[in-house]
Amino acid sequence: MKKQKAVQEHNLFDLLSDEIILIILDFLNENPVDTKSFALVCKSFYVVESRHRKTLKPLRSKHLHTILNRYPYVSHLDLTLCPRVTDTSLKVVANAYKTTLTSVDLSASRFFSHVGLSCLVLNCSSLVEIDLSNATELGDSAAAEIAKAKNLERLSLARCKLITDIGICIIAVSCRKLRFINLKWCLGIGDFGVGSIAVKCKETRYLDLSYLPVTNRCLQPILKLQHLEELILHGCFGIDVDGLAVLNQQCGSLKKLDVSSCQNISHTGLSSLTSGTKCLKELSLAYGPPVTLELANSLRKLSMLQTIKLDGCLVTFSGFEAIGNRCISLKELSLCKCLGVTDEGLSSLVSKHRDLRKLDITCCRKITFVSIDHITNSCTSLISLRMESCVSVPREAFILIGQRCHSLEELDLTDNEIDDEGLKSISRCSKLSSLKLGICLNITNEGLTYVGMSCSKLVELDLYRSAGVTDSGISAITNGCPILQMINLSYCNDITDSSLISLAKCSNINTFEVRGCPLITSVGLAAIAVGCRKLVKLDIKKCNSINDVAMIPLAHFSQNLRQINLSYSSVTDVGLLCLASISCLQSITLLHLNGLTPSGLAAALLACGGITKVKLHECFRSLLPHSLFEHLEARGCVFHWRNKMFQAELDPKCWKLQLEDLQ
Repeated sequence: MKKQKAVQEHNLFDLLSDEIILIILDFLNENPVDTKSFALVCKSFYVVESRHRKTLKPLRSKHLHTILNRYPYVSHLDLTLCPRVTDTSLKVVANAYKTTLTSVDLSASRFFSHVGLSCLVLNCSSLVEIDLSNATELGDSAAAEIAKAKNLERLSLARCKLITDIGICIIAVSCRKLRFINLKWCLGIGDFGVGSIAVKCKETRYLDLSYLPVTNRCLQPILKLQHLEELILHGCFGIDVDGLAVLNQQCGSLKKLDVSSCQNISHTGLSSLTSGTKCLKELSLAYGPPVTLELANSLRKLSMLQTIKLDGCLVTFSGFEAIGNRCISLKELSLCKCLGVTDEGLSSLVSKHRDLRKLDITCCRKITFVSIDHITNSCTSLISLRMESCVSVPREAFILIGQRCHSLEELDLTDNEIDDEGLKSISRCSKLSSLKLGICLNITNEGLTYVGMSCSKLVELDLYRSAGVTDSGISAITNGCPILQMINLSYCNDITDSSLISLAKCSNINTFEVRGCPLITSVGLAAIAVGCRKLVKLDIKKCNSINDVAMIPLAHFSQNLRQINLSYSSVTDVGLLCLASISCLQSITLLHLNGLTPSGLAAALLACGGITKVKLHECFRSLLPHSLFEHLEARGCVFHWRNKMFQAELDPKCWKLQLEDLQ
């Protein structure tokens, strides 16, 4: 008996080596909850999990010392959830990860200076990637410290507006291994700084110069980079036709070029481009020159071109026809908000590109049944179709989508005339993961029932202002779409707690929007809190029947919640104080809460240790002490003030009529 008892008490996991346990952990990396549960099993698992973790994303910088001691082998440190990162914080990081740290993300952090960066780069000799995007207070002194990281391969300085040509030159001279460089919105960097990168950083593969005050002068050295694959020139107004002409017989490695919002570029420059970039696969001309026959013909030598983005451009029929004839490898086409898109032009193009995989015709208001007939007949392999606000397309046309395009994974039908028959047909697209049906006033529960029965892979469903949807339709969705992660029911006026209780079965929901649903109460929201514990974003604006009662289960079960909108609800000081216990909570919107007092608001904000963004009515600016704002801003919180009057909700059909009048 004693021998039998001893066998029963033996832990079988003790027979596994650490190497085998580490392999098991590799399969748990996708879900942080699973990893956390694993670490809580026993002390040995706790130790092994701490050794296994290579990526870390802390919630609080003040706990860095403790956290970094627990995880000694981290190679990628993401501090985007820590708004306040001081020089002392970076010193702690530098001392903890002298040999292991290869990548650090500080793109959402503030309060550090060149002193902290100096400590980081001098101690962490293995650093190959630094993201300092949005560090608007860093200047050339910080650039000089970055330059000491001589092994850097990836550097993002987006919106570092105080860094000048001098700073970027220092980096270019020292960091010769740079491959990825993002200088978007670095307004202090011009031709000289960009030229120094081209001369010194010969390994550059990716270069983003969006909105920089550069001219034609900087292009020639850039395009001599033998390994350059992606060049982003979005909004570079100083580059014109002559500038693109220098591309002739150069830049043979370029695969992606973005010259969107460059108003001074025409077919002459693009014609020069085609002579030297025969490997180009993706081209963006959005919000640029008119797409005429001449411009389209300038693309004739780009035999490998697979993606063209023409958003916001004027497209002529001859332009459509030429693209159809010249771009023989086309797989993706974006015509969002293009003027001049007609049935004749679009039909001509798609009929010649049967291998098209993604098509965006958002706000192409002149196309009709004819275009949809040609698209669905020719492009049966489509995986993504975006056609928001194609208001001239009749309801019969949507039946063709389901009959012919069975490979669709993404479908955006926002603000269209689709009805239940159309949804019945679309439900044949069993691979759908994203379906947007906002402002579709002709759909009802019947149509949603078909979707629920056939589209089991649905992850995202948008029913914004689709007034014909009620509880039975949502019930059908929850029964048939178990992996749903995002759902928008805003302004579906007939939705009640019954829908929320049904949705609570979908435990993977992380984004839940139900603003303007007056029949929803605290009972329904409590069910969501209990069932959907991965909830990250919650919008209950204008849900007047939701009060403090719902905040208690929300605070207890929704510990991953990061963003919440409580405007126009019945939540008071008590409910807000309950939410303060959610350690992940970062963004909160509090407009027109009648039960909110200055003292209650102050107490709640002080208790929310990780809050980074608060949206308040202007009246609270004078009711709260200035010292409170100073304290919270020192912690990294940003206040957004609004002075909007209370607004009554319109009937969905009246709202759509008003929208059409504006358009």
